[in-house]
Amino acid sequence: MMNAVSSDERFGLLGETLSHSFSPEIHRALCGYDYELLPMAPDQVPEFLRRRPFRGINVTIPYKQAVIPCLDALSDRARALGAVNTIVKGPDGRLTGYNTDYAGFMAMLNRMNPDLRGRKCLVLGSGGASHTAVACLREKGAGEVVVISRRGPDHYGNLSRHRDAYLLVNATPVGMYPHNGDQPVSLEAFPSLGGVLDLIYNPAQTALLLEARRRGIPGMNGLLMLVAQAREAAQLFTGRDIPLSEVDRVTALLEAQSRNLILIGMPGSGKSTVGRLLAERTGRAWLDTDAMIEEAAGGVSCGDLIRAEGEAAFRQKETAALRDAGKQSGRVISVGGGAVTRPENLDLLRQNGWLIHLDRPLGALSLEGDRPLSADRDALAKRYAERRPLYEAWRDLAVSAPTPGEAAEQILAWLNKRKP
Repeated sequence: MMNAVSSDERFGLLGETLSHSFSPEIHRALCGYDYELLPMAPDQVPEFLRRRPFRGINVTIPYKQAVIPCLDALSDRARALGAVNTIVKGPDGRLTGYNTDYAGFMAMLNRMNPDLRGRKCLVLGSGGASHTAVACLREKGAGEVVVISRRGPDHYGNLSRHRDAYLLVNATPVGMYPHNGDQPVSLEAFPSLGGVLDLIYNPAQTALLLEARRRGIPGMNGLLMLVAQAREAAQLFTGRDIPLSEVDRVTALLEAQSRNLILIGMPGSGKSTVGRLLAERTGRAWLDTDAMIEEAAGGVSCGDLIRAEGEAAFRQKETAALRDAGKQSGRVISVGGGAVTRPENLDLLRQNGWLIHLDRPLGALSLEGDRPLSADRDALAKRYAERRPLYEAWRDLAVSAPTPGEAAEQILAWLNKRKP
């Protein structure tokens, strides 16, 4: 709670679990006002709405339908959809509920622009976001829109009835932080898919979207939807007109700020040095997965772990560290050179990150430090030949620079091009 702010000027987000919401950053970027997170248990919500200590709030899982009995009025769209995600307090103190998710989901559909005419769409989940998605899909001319829920005629046990689905929308929280890696369905069940929309935005690439990527199916996360609905909500809060172009600007800004910069490459390529430089120059926290492994092992060095337990056991510890690091957002992460040897590590890193390959020639790699797997040039050359194709396959950016400082500058220039 921000006690210094008058309740008549207070904005925020009401929900149950909000620790990793991007909404405060989005509203500050759109309008410049303070915007706070208001996590509450279900039994606290009615009293909070009775007191009305705010000018305007957004509402998220699981309260988009539960707040409706506490409101004085609903917009036509909110009433038709049976879901509210924006509440505005009028000059007379009355609370009106709106549904700005509609504008957000339509922005997603317009950006992907799938041809839905005569085609089947599946919507996973039956909550407030699902109602909104169904209405938008029907407006876009979908041939059939089927809601999949735990109960009812169409459920997760009879998905085989819908193998002809063309578009899949995940309107459930399955796979959302901190439950990264969970997945509501396997896309193997839908051989005709032409697109996947996941309303989750943290992580940036859910397990569902990562599977779509592997299968060559276009996919999109919910960040654009979040920003587009926030624009409409902010206009209701303030009465100001916000240019539509701000949606793209703020979306690109949030993506650049929230994605991890993940450094991969051979031992001795400078990942730790470049990682520290990037952290200093961007203000991001820096994680070194080798250091995380050593801390979890009670201070035993990576070299000693490999010698004592073998490389296979060490790689399991490394995957555990990558699982923790990959869940984070907006970090610089330096990754051990052998992380690319386990295919399961790719999704752990890619879910929230851009993979940057420090591509240095074999002769320029340093042999300093305790490196039992690359103890001499022959061992290093063998691993270089084995790993280089993997680095090339995994990377989003290759950086070849003679010094750590120049490598950091190349990465920063690339990152700045991604910002608006």
